[in-house]
Amino acid sequence: MNDKDAKSLKRVLLEERSRLEEELAEIVSGNHEKPGMSTHESVYRTHMADAGTDTFERARDLTLEQNVREMLARVTAALERLEAGTYGLCESCGEPIGTERLNALPYADMCIECKRKEEAW
Repeated sequence: MNDKDAKSLKRVLLEERSRLEEELAEIVSGNHEKPGMSTHESVYRTHMADAGTDTFERARDLTLEQNVREMLARVTAALERLEAGTYGLCESCGEPIGTERLNALPYADMCIECKRKEEAW
């Protein structure tokens, strides 16, 4: 990978990290603003259907938060690999990850072949 590609991908990763951090902050602050998030008080004051909806929304929000945290960790790890000079190398076989794959998934840590093998298990 040449310097131009590395700089471009670093910019993309930094933008993605910033976007994910903002999204995470919104999710977390939204969870704290919802009634009943820390106590069951509001659940007992509402209809059972409303309580079910509240439970569904809390579960959905927690799942979204977990997904954003996982993506943020992957992006951060890619930035760390960039700094360490190992970005773009497959963590499984050590071969270069294809430029096309990195352009599609800048946080990819495996070449397409190793990823296919991993997912086949």
